[in-house]
Amino acid sequence: MAFAASLAALFGLTLLTGNLIAVTLILLSLVIIQFTFDGNFGVLADGLWNLFNSFLLTALPMFILLGELMSKTGISRRIYTSLAPLFSHLPGQLVQTNIGACTLFSAICGSSQATAAVVGAIAYDELDRQGYKPRWIAGSLAAGGTLGIMIPPSLALIIYGWWEEVSIGRLFVAGIVPGLMTAGMFMAYIAVMAKKRPDEFPRTEVVPLGKAIRASLAVWPFLLLILVILGTMVMGLATPTESAALGVTTTLILAAFYRQLSVRAVWDALVDTALVMSTIGFIIIGATVLSQALALSGAPAQAAQFIAESGLSPLLILLSIYLLYIVLGCMLAAIEMLLITLPFTFPVVIALGYDPVWFGIAVVMLIEIGMLTPPLGMNLFVILAISNGRMTLGELARACIPFWLILMAGLAIITFFPEIALFLPNLVFS
Repeated sequence: MAFAASLAALFGLTLLTGNLIAVTLILLSLVIIQFTFDGNFGVLADGLWNLFNSFLLTALPMFILLGELMSKTGISRRIYTSLAPLFSHLPGQLVQTNIGACTLFSAICGSSQATAAVVGAIAYDELDRQGYKPRWIAGSLAAGGTLGIMIPPSLALIIYGWWEEVSIGRLFVAGIVPGLMTAGMFMAYIAVMAKKRPDEFPRTEVVPLGKAIRASLAVWPFLLLILVILGTMVMGLATPTESAALGVTTTLILAAFYRQLSVRAVWDALVDTALVMSTIGFIIIGATVLSQALALSGAPAQAAQFIAESGLSPLLILLSIYLLYIVLGCMLAAIEMLLITLPFTFPVVIALGYDPVWFGIAVVMLIEIGMLTPPLGMNLFVILAISNGRMTLGELARACIPFWLILMAGLAIITFFPEIALFLPNLVFS
C-alpha cells in the first residue's frame, strides 16, 4: 500500500512540475521496474514491439487525416450551410444548426476538439453577428463538439478497442444510438429554452420547407462517406484501417468534385495529421510502457481482486469508477485518461460482470463530460480561443453547465438501461 501511495505521489509531482504526460508515464514505469524487477528493463521490449507492429493502430492516423482533409478543403463549411435552412424551422434555429452540424461532422471526424474547432470556426462569428447570446453560441458548440468521440468513427473508441482487444466494429455500432440520443437531448433542451426565452434567440429568416430540403440534398454525399466507413466495416468487407483509408479516398474525391482540392490543402492536412499523431503516439508509448510494467508487477490484478472481494455492490464500485473519471476529466485529455486508467478500471469492471462494449461507451461518455469540466476541459479552451476574448473561461463554463447535466443524465440512462448501447451491435453482429 505504501508503495502504491509513493507511486501516486510521484505521478502527481511530475505532473505538477509541468513534464509531458508521456514523460511522466515513462518515468513512473522505470521506477516500478527498478523496484520490482531489479532494473531489468528488457521486460518492456515485447510491449513496445507489439505497439509499433500493430496493424489496427494504423487506423488512428487515417481517421485523423480524414478529419483534417474535411477541414482544410472547406468541405465542412458546405455541411453547415446545407443544414442551416433545414434547422431554421426549429426553435433556436442556428443554435440547433450547431448541434446538427457537430453531429454530422462527428460521423466523419472522430475527434471532440476537431469537431468543436471546425464547426466553431464556421458558426461563432455568424451567430454573433445575428445577435445570439454568447452563452448559447459557445455552450452549443462546446457541447456539440463532445459528440465527436461518441458517434463513430471515434478515435477514443479505436484506442479503447485496440488497447483492450474489444471489437472496434461493435464499439462503433454501439456508439450510434447513445450519440444520437445525446444530440437529441441537446436539441430538445435548446428548443425548450428558445420557447421559454425567445429574446435570447433572435429569429432569422425561416427558409421555405421545399427550398430547405433541396439545400439539404447537398449533405447526401457526406452520408455516402459515412456509409463507406461504417458499412464496409459492419458488413465485414474491410478492417477499421481499410475503412479509414476508403474514407480518406472518398473525401479526396468529394473535394475534387466540389473543386476544393489543392496540393496546399492536402499538404497542410498531412502536416497537421503528423503533428497530432506524433503527440498521441508519444502518449501511447508512455502508457504502453506503464501498462507493461504494471502488468508485470501484478498491481492491476491485485486491485481488481481486492475490489471484487471488498463486499461493495457492483453499482457502488461502478459509481466510484465514474467519479474517478469525472475528476480526472478536469485535468487530462481523452486519450491520456483512457490509457492511464484502463489497466486498473477495465479488469475491475469486467470482473463485476459488465459488458466490455458497454463499458467502452460509458467511458467515452465520461470523457465527454470531462471535455466540459473546468478547469481543464479541452472543449472549453477550443471555444475560448474561437471566441477571441468575447467570453471568459468562467462565463463559458457556466454556459456549459446545462449541457454537462444533460451528459450526466445520458450516462445515467445507459447505466440503468445498457441495452440502449448494446441492442444495435447485438442485432448487427448476431
